[in-house]
Amino acid sequence: MQIYLAPMEGVMDDVMRDLLTRRGNFDLCMTEFVRVSDGLLPNRVFRRYCPELALGGKTPNGTPVRIQLLGQDPELLAENAARAISLGSQGIDLNFGCPAKTVNKSRGGAILLQSTAQIERIVASVRAAIPSSSQLSVKIRLGWEDCQLAEDNALAIEGAGANSLIIHGRTKAQGYLPPADWRRIGKIRSHLKIPVIANGDIWSPDDYRQCRDESGCDDIMLGRGALRMPNLAAQIKGANRGVKIPPDDWEAIKIELGYFYRLTMRSRNRAYFANRTKQWLAQLGLHHPKAKEAFNRIRKLTSDQEIVRVLWQHSSDLI
Repeated sequence: MQIYLAPMEGVMDDVMRDLLTRRGNFDLCMTEFVRVSDGLLPNRVFRRYCPELALGGKTPNGTPVRIQLLGQDPELLAENAARAISLGSQGIDLNFGCPAKTVNKSRGGAILLQSTAQIERIVASVRAAIPSSSQLSVKIRLGWEDCQLAEDNALAIEGAGANSLIIHGRTKAQGYLPPADWRRIGKIRSHLKIPVIANGDIWSPDDYRQCRDESGCDDIMLGRGALRMPNLAAQIKGANRGVKIPPDDWEAIKIELGYFYRLTMRSRNRAYFANRTKQWLAQLGLHHPKAKEAFNRIRKLTSDQEIVRVLWQHSSDLI
């Protein structure tokens, strides 16, 4: 089985990729989407979204990183994909799943699920522009408002030369409302020969087993579940081998928070640390009561220095 780390925009930057992959349980991660709308992007843009290019396109622990592109123009996406590969990206991922209004208004992301022909042109153009040895994955949702074009879109993606398809088991209209439709992912998978990776509502090893049973997918992508429980991938891989790995307890989470602090202080400013710490503690707090307590201590603070001082006053409880 393969477990991918989801490219969550505004969350899954290189710091969080480093943090979540360092235990070695993820097989691949994608960058946040790089929007392509006007010409060939300069090298510095790809390096900003994917600093791992300086490490051969891998996180510090060696997990491959694939640059994700978002846009609507086949030729522009193709030339930018070729540049990303030349800089060292471990393949290309195409985003046809983003539900954000600003993205969809510019004809990018999930809105393209209404146009099978355009999806096919984009995938074919990118496939032709990158080496045959480079992996091309595509991420979609089940549809825009309904699933009527789901199979057509998937078959077009396969026919245009994609190596794999990642399916988020919701439509754009559903947003992130539960439940994800794993059975519908399985129905789409039954029409394809390329690997299908299931995504959505996998919060535990039991969820993984049910998703696998309903979708037929051994491979999955984790997003919010990995934020709330950093060793979720390890738990799932352990269960797949018949080994029970317990969820991280608060002591383990404190170690991760300490590593997060050292990463952010080394590579970012304090404003970044404060904002991202609030963001991550809010997610951790959905599973760990003490993370919720820590979040409540800092959530109303506006001074970055004050947030750091408050957290470190409680260093025996937190870091």
